[in-house]
Amino acid sequence: MKLTANQVFDKLLTEDKILEVKGQIKFNLGNVDIVVKQRDVVGNIMQEWLEGWLKHNKIEYKRNPNSQMPPDFYLNPDDNTRELLEVKAFNYYATPGFDIADFNAYQSEIIKKPYLLHVKYLIFGYQMQDDGYVIIKKLWLQNVWEICCRMENWPVNLQVKDKVVHKIRPCTWYSKGKSVRYRPFSSLEDFVSAMEQTVYQNPKTREESGEWLKLFLKSYEKQYNKKLVIPRWREIEDLYDAKIEDKEKK
Repeated sequence: MKLTANQVFDKLLTEDKILEVKGQIKFNLGNVDIVVKQRDVVGNIMQEWLEGWLKHNKIEYKRNPNSQMPPDFYLNPDDNTRELLEVKAFNYYATPGFDIADFNAYQSEIIKKPYLLHVKYLIFGYQMQDDGYVIIKKLWLQNVWEICCRMENWPVNLQVKDKVVHKIRPCTWYSKGKSVRYRPFSSLEDFVSAMEQTVYQNPKTREESGEWLKLFLKSYEKQYNKKLVIPRWREIEDLYDAKIEDKEKK
């Protein structure tokens, strides 16, 4: 059977009651069996678990042969532009530590494949107990812009090493406390605006920035028969600085 990303999410929560069960990761080598208690292995295993879950429930899917780019699964095997699902997991009691995508590859891919902006992110917030049992504390289904934010010197939260841009990193989209510095993007358009400005700021992609937005908008309109209106980053950047907004309220 075919399910949408939203139906997969609902089935996990309501039918399988994923928040009420627990499991263990076991490893066997020779005649020795152990229960794995290392938290950092859970993230990769959840993707494999979900594939097993899809097979068990006879849900149609196709794996993405490119493991470096979202999505992990095409839920409509006959159309690689719709019902795209990416699986992520992180320790619920820490900040999300997964990567969203390599920035340089992602900014190039969404021009050619604007439907990648509509990948749904199925995110497991897990707890590993001292005895090795894994519990899913929270499950989310998010759009990419809903799990991304700006950072101090860049319009998109990035992993930057030695002044070289690497990965797009998530924000704590679920946190509402006073410690929140930057808010998640509220729309696809604002996220694209931040991406365009980041393409310009990034030395490796600056030469592409003059035509980047024009090419993206043309591609998006062709795919969806819809014209997007993208704001300039300087016009909206302060909207995503939680501290500035708090000061204005006072």
